[in-house]
Amino acid sequence: MSKQNVLIYDTTLRDGSQAEGVSFTVASKLRVAEKLDQFGVDYIEGGWPGSNPRDMAFFEQVGSLDLQHARIAAFGSTRRAKTEVDQDAQVKLLLDANTPVVTIFGKSWLLHVTDVLRTTPEENLLMIEDTVRYLKEQGKEVIYDAEHFFDGFHDNKDYALSTLAAADRGGADFLTLCETNGGKLVTPFEESTRVVVERFPKSKIGVHCHNDAGVGVAVSLAGVEAGAVMVQGTMNGYGERNGNANLTTIIPNLELKMDRSTNCSKNLSKLRDLSLFIDDSTNLRPDIRAPYVGAASFAHKGGVHADAASKSTRSYEHIDPATVGNRTRVLVSDMSGRSSIMLKAKEMGMDVDGRSPEMKSFLEELKSLEFKGYEFESADASFDLLLRRFLRGENPVFEVLRFHVGVEGLSKEDATTSEATVKLRVKEETRHVVAEGNGPVSALDQALRKALEKDFPYISQISLVDFKVRILESNQGTNAITRVHIESTDGHLTWGTVGVSDNVITASWEALVDSVNYKILLETESQS
Repeated sequence: MSKQNVLIYDTTLRDGSQAEGVSFTVASKLRVAEKLDQFGVDYIEGGWPGSNPRDMAFFEQVGSLDLQHARIAAFGSTRRAKTEVDQDAQVKLLLDANTPVVTIFGKSWLLHVTDVLRTTPEENLLMIEDTVRYLKEQGKEVIYDAEHFFDGFHDNKDYALSTLAAADRGGADFLTLCETNGGKLVTPFEESTRVVVERFPKSKIGVHCHNDAGVGVAVSLAGVEAGAVMVQGTMNGYGERNGNANLTTIIPNLELKMDRSTNCSKNLSKLRDLSLFIDDSTNLRPDIRAPYVGAASFAHKGGVHADAASKSTRSYEHIDPATVGNRTRVLVSDMSGRSSIMLKAKEMGMDVDGRSPEMKSFLEELKSLEFKGYEFESADASFDLLLRRFLRGENPVFEVLRFHVGVEGLSKEDATTSEATVKLRVKEETRHVVAEGNGPVSALDQALRKALEKDFPYISQISLVDFKVRILESNQGTNAITRVHIESTDGHLTWGTVGVSDNVITASWEALVDSVNYKILLETESQS
């Protein structure tokens, strides 16, 4: 018996763009559409024609894309009250978008009909039916989104169902039940959806959920259990307020947990890459704790967990991470034991004897460093350097002899300048250089590069992706310990380093030196 297929309708480019901090350019919307198509998404909602120039430009250009599977949908509303559908300007814009699919929403809740639209219940039903029928007559596939359906169903079940019947009479290809307020829990949601499925046995039912109660994914899956054959959502859960139902969680749950199939199944191993691409397109940092695709999804920190995972990944991993393009990671902290260190070393390509005296000493050193404020979970590069130095006796290729940085500004109206002096020993040669920057860390970075670029020209490839400062024991005021995390990249790999000191400049310098050392280590190993 074949699995039931569930269609995936993505509204990242429309509903997702309403999230705080999310903004797509036309170019990025087009790239996202291509990626969604390649992944196997069935419908891509491009925006609301006429609402802004960006959406209009998208619809003008999306037709030039060579999409292999996905169908582009334009989004809008039913005709206005007391307006002939063929005279409604907004409906005309939907047709002008020239998409194969049009999604329209209508009112299901009497409160909205009387207080928002300020029309009669009867006129609202005509608005729905007229608009769906007119769009169908123009050759469009029509998806009807029943806005606030579950609130309307709770308030007046018969009227909410009558709005669906109106769309059905008009010829809608899908009746989508929208949980617009995002507050319904699983049981009432599933029960209401089941009523609709039974009432409209010949219609295809979809669900569109929000995450205001933290159960957007759960209620979407409950809708499928009740008989829905389409799920609407956004990648990474982007959306207004607390976001929309997250498709990067819904899709693997359908495929791996619910014995359903999607047209994304053959590309499931690219799910994490797609998630990261979407975040990158909006310049947002990925959620490390996102189910399936987050960096922490298959990360093990406690020694007991890491030991068990090393013997049987199934003991603490609910799926094979590679199925969704992720991987097992071992986090090193003061909770770590020998198993964690050995797994981490293996992850880094190092073979370590867990019973050696050096391992015991290293664990003691690690715990001591974390007690002082060091944290290596996001600083793999610093941990790698520490492991090599402590267990293998490998030292950095350059030695820091001294550094100094000064900041000068004549007045608060004038820009300050920073000057750094760095003295290093490189290959038995002493280098003493001075450089300027727009801040103390920038000046130190420039001086360090200037001292090393003759021997290691590839360090010019390094750029800082992120710079985080954390004040530890803030009750100590200006005497508090500072931890600095730096994330660096060479355009191919990304790595993290850490520094700790009661001086923020010293902590930054320590993390900066580790970052450069790690790049040199990578290049040295690649050339050997």
